[in-house]
Amino acid sequence: MTKPIEHTARTYEQELAALRQSLLLMAGRVEEMIARSGRALADRDAEFARRTIELDGAVNRAEVDIDEMCMLILAKRQPMASDLRFVTLAMKMVTDLERIADLAVNICERAIDLSRGNPVVVHRDVPRMSAVVESMVKDAIDAFVSGSAAKAREVISRDDEVDALYHRVFGELLESMRADPATMHEIIHVQSVAKWLERIADHSTNIAELVIYMVEGRDVRHPGKRGAG
Repeated sequence: MTKPIEHTARTYEQELAALRQSLLLMAGRVEEMIARSGRALADRDAEFARRTIELDGAVNRAEVDIDEMCMLILAKRQPMASDLRFVTLAMKMVTDLERIADLAVNICERAIDLSRGNPVVVHRDVPRMSAVVESMVKDAIDAFVSGSAAKAREVISRDDEVDALYHRVFGELLESMRADPATMHEIIHVQSVAKWLERIADHSTNIAELVIYMVEGRDVRHPGKRGAG
């Protein structure tokens, strides 16, 4: 009876490894989409933006495939303790990753719109926001794979920087719009991009919070609301 048990254990470990690898591949595509959307916006490159939008199909398929992998593991293996947290949180994480990809698509669509309109200088802090949120996504996934709560907390701490950049961008663009109403259409597009980058940072924070729960078994979401009511 030893061999069947050992075979089952090896198969289970292979399934968990395959799930981990699929998450990494999906995350890598999402990181690429963020970087490409920022470049398309900065260069006003409509064709590059369109090619980036095409990557969203692979992310959507990955979400479905990973959800199916998780459901099969839960049904067949009935994992316990840390493995159970890993699988169930993976299902939540792919939702955040898919939404991040959708936001990158939104940014590409704005890049296309801006390429057709009056020339407008993208606010200097938007590329900085893009770089920070891209690093947040990457580090949140790295924290998940390595099981590092410390790295996850570093990701969460960067959310404040993104929020500060967003408020500065929004306020300064509002002043620019008032000074030159002819640029209103283009400036609204740039404001939308800044808002979507801020939301990507929020999704990265969600992933980081899930990592802390997976590692420490402690829910750090909405601390001010816990115990209320």
